[in-house]
Amino acid sequence: MARPSSTIAFNLGMQTASAAVFQHTAEGGLELLSYRSSELIVDPAADATRNAQIEAVSTELRSALNLPKKFDATLCLPSQSVFTRFVKLPGAAAEDVASIIPFEAQQNVPFPIDEVVWDAQILGQRRGETWDVALVAIKSDQLGGLVQAAGKGGFNPGIVEFAPTALFNAFRFNYPEATGCTLLIDIGSRTTNLIFIDNDRFFSRTIPIGGNTISAAIAKEFEQDITLAEKLKIEKGIVGLGGAYAEPEDATTARISKVVRNTMTRLHAEIARSVNFHRTSHGGVSPQRILLTGAAAGMPYTIEFFAEKLQLPVGMFNPLRNVRTGPGAIPDGVKTSGLAELVGCATRSLQNCPVEINLLPPEVRAARETTRKIPRLALAALFLIATPVLWWLHLDRQATRVSDESATLAAEASRKERLAQGIATALVEKDALALEAAPFLLVATERSAWTSILDELADMLPDRFIWVTQLKPVTGPITPPEPKDKKAPPARPGSPAQPRPTDVPQGIVAIEINGLYLDNPPNSKGAGVIDEFFANLKPSAVFAIGDDMAQVITKRTTPTGEAWAYDYTLLLPLKQPIRLP
Repeated sequence: MARPSSTIAFNLGMQTASAAVFQHTAEGGLELLSYRSSELIVDPAADATRNAQIEAVSTELRSALNLPKKFDATLCLPSQSVFTRFVKLPGAAAEDVASIIPFEAQQNVPFPIDEVVWDAQILGQRRGETWDVALVAIKSDQLGGLVQAAGKGGFNPGIVEFAPTALFNAFRFNYPEATGCTLLIDIGSRTTNLIFIDNDRFFSRTIPIGGNTISAAIAKEFEQDITLAEKLKIEKGIVGLGGAYAEPEDATTARISKVVRNTMTRLHAEIARSVNFHRTSHGGVSPQRILLTGAAAGMPYTIEFFAEKLQLPVGMFNPLRNVRTGPGAIPDGVKTSGLAELVGCATRSLQNCPVEINLLPPEVRAARETTRKIPRLALAALFLIATPVLWWLHLDRQATRVSDESATLAAEASRKERLAQGIATALVEKDALALEAAPFLLVATERSAWTSILDELADMLPDRFIWVTQLKPVTGPITPPEPKDKKAPPARPGSPAQPRPTDVPQGIVAIEINGLYLDNPPNSKGAGVIDEFFANLKPSAVFAIGDDMAQVITKRTTPTGEAWAYDYTLLLPLKQPIRLP
């Protein structure tokens, strides 16, 4: 299929939205024709209005770029909106791996698979006995709101990807000669994306530290609101070099530099842990160079800080290294922090794009496919309109044949009706026998109930940082399910008398779990491991876990840093209570 001669990209950052128009060159490259950006509200408290902001900003960008009211675009989402997992799968060929990826997605995505939009891609060739696979997913309702908001502003998404894959594609397009491992550090407003790039493979991790973290620290230091702190960061923010370096002469700049350095030091510690995780747990290699991008990466002395801390060559990522720039494409004073993701989006329209993950909602895909089929559907409709007479003649002949066969069918229907009455009588007898056998089947089932409960808890318990110290049965009345047919079947001679409504049997209706979770070690999830345990239990076949977390997690001690572990209590109702003698 022929590729379009131009492409439009729309990047939805957490603080800055940007859009660009690219044109394909005769050599198969890209030329930037125009670029614009617009700011979103800085304060995270305004996130509830994010979709409305996106709609307004997309309309503004469409007008600034002089685009039509409706057009196809490639949409880039921020990394914190998307769940990412990198897995290794066995298989002799790529086709074998592709066939098991849907099953892996169900196991790895922490949401019901029918509530998310997901995609996956095999990265490179097989290494040893396994293939590297990237899995990405986003909640359908969240994605639907973003796509709808962008669409109202004119940007109809044909492709939806997210920041790490866009940055990987942009790097491979601009640095095709790079070998070895490159660490691309994208310091955004809310998060920092780490993209480890090793030839045709990549591994990404998102750290919840970004430009807004620095602004929040400045706001606390100066006792100002977040908007004024953001302004101070832009006007006087630098990374303090520390050590023997002299402090800035301006007292405000000196105070800000220390705040910024403290935040950057936290970020460096997370980067060091991620490098170690990439090497030890993902089979990667240490990076040979570091490239910085993102809005906060442009702060003075950021390069020097990371070069000192990581002891590696550090530079700024140039997303236009192999991209032509048309005259006036980037107006003076317009922020270019989102340009790297836009270049990555534009490469999707080129041949041999390395990563082609697409999170376009299925309903949007179906609508686009329907639109593509409209010409053929119109031709088919014209054909149907032109041939009604032929159909009338055909149906007239068929009517005569149907009339002749109707008598035969009526007799056959009468015979089958009598058979149906006999089957209905047999089903009534079967239901009566099933009711009589139910107590015996229940006893057989309850013999293995505790084994099933312990096996289920062993499967659902997270691997690390959590223990179960006590299991307690919770007793109560067992309320029998309401029968589908409220009319009781006739009593059979010799059958036991049915219990009176007031004779409600007692039994074990729930299991109370008491235990401890660990908070202090590196890579621990803290109290979040209890949420993971709850999420694992929701699809359980043994426990009746609803959506209300508070009804299940009845106790969770808040970590204070004074103990090595903290207790918790879960109340797990049983789907099948255990009757007491």
